Amino acid sequence: QVQLVESGGGLVQPGGSLRLSCGASGSIFSIHVMGWYRQAPGKQRELAAAISGDGRTSYLDSVKGRFTISRDNVKNTVYLQMNSLKPEDTAVYYCYFRVTLATKSRGDDYWGQGTQVTVSS
Repeated sequence: QVQLVESGGGLVQPGGSLRLSCGASGSIFSIHVMGWYRQAPGKQRELAAAISGDGRTSYLDSVKGRFTISRDNVKNTVYLQMNSLKPEDTAVYYCYFRVTLATKSRGDDYWGQGTQVTVSS
C-alpha cells in the first residue's frame, strides 16, 4: 500500500508564491509519473502539471511560466512551486502518483487527500 501526504497549501495574496509537497510512503518499485491536479468549486478537475519517469514535464497552458514541477527520487516526493499566483489558481490541489509496487506486477494510481490553495487579496 502507498500513502501520499500533501503539505504547503494556504492563503496567499495575488502575485505571491507557494510550494506544495507530496511525499509517498510504501514499497515502491518505480514511479512512472507524478502530477498535480486541481479542482475549483463547481469546476472539473484538471491536470496542472506532471512529470514523467524520465523527467519530462508538462503544464496546463494557464500555468506555464508560473508553476514548476520537480521531484526528489530519493524521498519519493513531488513538488509544485507556484509563483505569480492568481485568484483563478484557487482550488484544492491533489497530488497523483502512478507507481509499480515492489510486490506487484502492474501499475497503480494513488492520490493525495488534497490541500487547499486560496489566492485572495
